[in-house]
Amino acid sequence: MKVTIVGAGNVGASCADVISYRGIASEVVLLDIKEGFAEGKAMDIMQCASNTGFNTQLSGVTNDYTKTANSDVVVITSGIPRKPGMTREELIGINAGIVKSVSENVLANSPNAIIVVVSNPMDTMTYLALKATGLPKNRIIGMGGALDSSRFRYYLSKALNKPQRDVSAMVIGGHGDTTMIPLTRLASYNGIPVSEFLSQEELDKVAADTMVGGATLTGLLGTSAWYAPGASVAYLVDSILNNQKKMIACSVFLEGEYGESDICIGVPCIIGRNGIEEIVDITLNEDEKAKFAKSATAVRSMNAELNANLK
Repeated sequence: MKVTIVGAGNVGASCADVISYRGIASEVVLLDIKEGFAEGKAMDIMQCASNTGFNTQLSGVTNDYTKTANSDVVVITSGIPRKPGMTREELIGINAGIVKSVSENVLANSPNAIIVVVSNPMDTMTYLALKATGLPKNRIIGMGGALDSSRFRYYLSKALNKPQRDVSAMVIGGHGDTTMIPLTRLASYNGIPVSEFLSQEELDKVAADTMVGGATLTGLLGTSAWYAPGASVAYLVDSILNNQKKMIACSVFLEGEYGESDICIGVPCIIGRNGIEEIVDITLNEDEKAKFAKSATAVRSMNAELNANLK
């Protein structure tokens, strides 16, 4: 199985590292427009192989899409990252042209690939990739919900003082500081609702911390995070290539599900060899429905801004 990662920055390189170390794919190609950058990152990771024991063949290329031919999955991380004080939404005009060009180039060489979009604003870039390529919706997947859900589990585990692996929780809605919806009502610790252990005030704080989880790290690091995003991409790619059919919150094109249409936004999906195998339509309460509708409205406004930038 072959995976191409477009963008050898922090997120792309971290993703390549996790995929290689875990043996998720037999071949990984890391591509970047900066001369020698992807080659250097690939060489550095490959020099870990003898000490960590992985067998994945990783190579780096400078803007040569022919080397990505016949990829099963293509991950798009290219674009500029957030700086302190920036929102994901502010990246629309800069990253839209990049994502559109990359999508077209990768499909020219890997016409059957499943595309995973990471570039921000992720929901809008996923929508752009879908519309620009004309691919069926199962083959264009936005990664954000996997990352947001992992951050949600992190904050819950801290509040519970219990291991993250024993916590089940999901974030739906837009991948933005004000649009994501941590489903505290459905979160559980070893099958028991977390509300049995945490007060409403504590749950509200966990949700609030989750929503600004990315901005918190950007403020601390001076740029976007990369370890958790890279691992989240690898987790998603693993479910695709190995047909694991995991339920993962992903940004996907809706056609009436959750009362929304003509929009890419985060909802629970079954992820397997065909990409989006199924959209899981869970029952939301009235408050959650209202939040989801509000989130969708915000994402639509970004899509409108995207269209304005592309004209």
